Amino acid sequence: MNKGKLLHVGCGSDPLPEYLREYEEVRLDINEEVAPDIVASMTSLGEIGKYDVVFCQHALEHLHEYDVDVALKEFYRVLNKDGGVVTFVPDLEGVEPTDEVILDTPSGGMSGLDLLYGFREATIVNHYMRHLTGFISKTLKDKLIKAGFRKVKTQRLGDYNLMGVGVK
Repeated sequence: MNKGKLLHVGCGSDPLPEYLREYEEVRLDINEEVAPDIVASMTSLGEIGKYDVVFCQHALEHLHEYDVDVALKEFYRVLNKDGGVVTFVPDLEGVEPTDEVILDTPSGGMSGLDLLYGFREATIVNHYMRHLTGFISKTLKDKLIKAGFRKVKTQRLGDYNLMGVGVK
């Protein structure tokens, strides 16, 4: 059963998490090499229709801080009434800019420097993977509220993951 339409922003080659697979997914990315349904910047979504959910996993950190505001307002704009946003970003609370590995991932060990600036091995190959801003719980919550979202909640999930949700 289809729960509605979901816009997967900054989709890369990642599949949707299991808990969102009942939605009809539309994939959007700036990088045409990942074969998204829509090639666009998250700061300028254009006339792409309305969605029930905007899902953005580890993409907002690839924008400059001032562009995060623009992107979140775009997410808000393309949502149906009472639609919602679900976003994940690196949790930088307490992260130190060192080469010490603090997280093991399928791509390899990540250091504080990797969390702050992007996984260095990936940024060499794909400049879109650079991190240009960062978040802690308070800053992500403030950005979602500033964009117009209500019922905003952020949650630190461990493994340096921070989730933010909001309703239009």
